[in-house]
Amino acid sequence: MSLPIEDTLYLLRSLIAFPTVSQDSNLEMIDYLAARLEASGARVEVMQDSSGAKANLFATIGPEGDGGIVLSGHSDVVPVADQVWASDPFTMHEEDGRLYGRGACDMKGFIAAAVAMAPTFAQRIGNRPLHFSFTYDEETGCVGARDLANVLTERGLRPAVALIGEPTMMRVIEGHKGCCEYTTRFSGLAGHGSGPDRGVNAVEYAALFVARLLALKDTLRARAPAHSRFDPPWTTINTGALVGGVAHNVIPSAAQVDWEMRPVQHSDFALVKEDLHQYCNEILLPAMRAVHPDADITTETIGEVEGLIPAEISEARDIMMELTGANGADVVPFGTEAGIFQTMGMSAILCGPGSIEQAHKADEFVSMDQMTQCLEMLDRLSVKMQGY
Repeated sequence: MSLPIEDTLYLLRSLIAFPTVSQDSNLEMIDYLAARLEASGARVEVMQDSSGAKANLFATIGPEGDGGIVLSGHSDVVPVADQVWASDPFTMHEEDGRLYGRGACDMKGFIAAAVAMAPTFAQRIGNRPLHFSFTYDEETGCVGARDLANVLTERGLRPAVALIGEPTMMRVIEGHKGCCEYTTRFSGLAGHGSGPDRGVNAVEYAALFVARLLALKDTLRARAPAHSRFDPPWTTINTGALVGGVAHNVIPSAAQVDWEMRPVQHSDFALVKEDLHQYCNEILLPAMRAVHPDADITTETIGEVEGLIPAEISEARDIMMELTGANGADVVPFGTEAGIFQTMGMSAILCGPGSIEQAHKADEFVSMDQMTQCLEMLDRLSVKMQGY
């Protein structure tokens, strides 16, 4: 059976045309994919979020029950605002063997390949279910995947293997760091700059908080696990933004710090959160409230996404090494939904077309060669499914 290359390109062109930036709805794209999968014989469920503007898609080919294999991708893409593109980012453009468009590699290329292969899977499926999982808001904290995980857990459905088709240049990836994003807000007391003791300078307290983050960076560097395979091998902290103040001579009453942490081990996650909680509540807040009792510090969790921990025994790794011919598996620093699936008890792995170096940038692309390699891998998986 020949590979469905033309249908894959048609699908990718169609998917890129849906402007599924995380802040906007993904429903039209999800409905489109649902129709395609239903036409291939899949049992499809669209699960809307509480707002009704976003949805996950979960579809199954083959028998009901546990032990299935999940092909997973996220439907949302990052914004194109302030990026200079050579062509319309939401119209696929093919040139020199490259397919350009927002989401081409991250990760509509994999979704297109998986859905184009659905009829083949339907013909070859054996006694093991194959699931398709397409989620919303991965780029803003893996919100959709966490909601889907909760639904599957409540239903008692336990797939065994998850293949997340993030852009890895078709390398097999068995581990990545977690990604935890926060916004910490400081509420002080405004006043004239000539009387600093009569106000509570929110920017200054935010700066002290950032200094604490810098100190924690050094602590975490010293705690790098001895055999960590990550680059860098320790848990990292990044201060993304410090915003506050209105004028040179006004004591700022509000400030905020946007920051993130990428833990390599759960103990680092716990250490950072406990240290900052203690620092704010025992050092910063008492000083602020000594001047203004209503002063406050609050932290909003934007997202806390589990890392993918390399497992000594991994069915997903074994399957993907067999399908790709790889003789080993790597780790990467960027985060994905894979850790959520692993936390559910699945054996999870990353492998997909395109390079993360192209993701989130202007003129994002995936090469035809990568798409062909992905289709070949999925075709081999369909043959393997036939034997289960």
